[in-house]
Amino acid sequence: MNSQLAWADTLQFETRAIHAGQEPDAAAGAVITPIYQTATFAQTAVGEHRGYDYARTDNPTRSALQECLASLERGSHGLAFASGMAAITTLLLYFKQGDHIVVADDVYGGTYRLFQRVFTQFGLEFSFVDLTDLTATRAALRENTRLLWIESPTNPLLKVVDIAAVSALARARNILVGVDNTFASSYLQRPLECGADLVMHSTTKYLAGHSDVVGGAIVTSHAALYERLKFLQNAAGAVPAPFDCWLTLRGLKTLALRMERHSQNALHVAQWLEMQPQVARVLYPGLASHPQHEIARKQMVTPAGAPMYGGMISFIARGGKAVAEKIAATTKIFTLAESLGGVESLIEVPAAMTHMSVANSPLAVDAGLVRLSVGVEHRADLIQDLSDALESVQA
Repeated sequence: MNSQLAWADTLQFETRAIHAGQEPDAAAGAVITPIYQTATFAQTAVGEHRGYDYARTDNPTRSALQECLASLERGSHGLAFASGMAAITTLLLYFKQGDHIVVADDVYGGTYRLFQRVFTQFGLEFSFVDLTDLTATRAALRENTRLLWIESPTNPLLKVVDIAAVSALARARNILVGVDNTFASSYLQRPLECGADLVMHSTTKYLAGHSDVVGGAIVTSHAALYERLKFLQNAAGAVPAPFDCWLTLRGLKTLALRMERHSQNALHVAQWLEMQPQVARVLYPGLASHPQHEIARKQMVTPAGAPMYGGMISFIARGGKAVAEKIAATTKIFTLAESLGGVESLIEVPAAMTHMSVANSPLAVDAGLVRLSVGVEHRADLIQDLSDALESVQA
């Protein structure tokens, strides 16, 4: 651990988000990490350099981002990628033909597509299991199981997996545990502290937070795992551009502030939705009605220990597909769009959008499900916007 990372480790989350890996630039004293927009670096002699030789291998702007990401997850090592899917792809390159991976049965459609339609061709085996059920999880493990892949909360049904319990189960069999922490963010959940071996983010979402950059990340404290993934990051080359790293660093500085507002707004919206006759069911970990609310209350906490449940809500509209699609097309503040985690509120129908790839599979999504990414606008405006949309389906 370098001295800067060791120093940052003593600071509170909000301070680390602004300073970890981001000391003033040595060349000119720039307070904000510069964008090192270069493909290559001058070498001091043949085969000798100042720590950087080629930008696919390393770049100072990326190094700053990776150090900050590791600090926020309380990990030792961070790796940044060109997208969340690039991060997962690089992770899967760690495994070999015949290895078995147990996956949450409610995952992002792009993850399912990558696993089932790409990596099965290279001999990896996947089982999709309800990881909230420890008995089912235990039964799914095989002699060749090498990884348990968790989303928590899941996308789009917002199931909450007990990361500590699943990690303990895996550790007893020397199985790695990876957690997609995108929905919760590092501010509300730190899986490494719960026993996971690695954490993945689509940094596109809450970490960057402004819907203006695509990226991904992996954080771990396992030195050997990191060294192999670092090799694969360079060998496969799915790395982010310096400007993308700079934008993500800029977003991280306000992560704590944004996540508190996202969470506060989402809780109010979820409570309001539960009272609406047009809504059959609301899925939000902060509601007492959520099946894993008690797990979420203990696991999804700020660094200060306060329970918070994030900005993602799903609900099932009475009337199914037609009603769900009309609601999504009618809102004005909630923009009809894929993705999530930006300051602006978004709405989508997963079955017809982000999760089309799981159609006609055991993971198929209810056509009446609506997913909200609740932004940081004023909650009264958000509720009024949804109210107008729900009233429109009765007209």
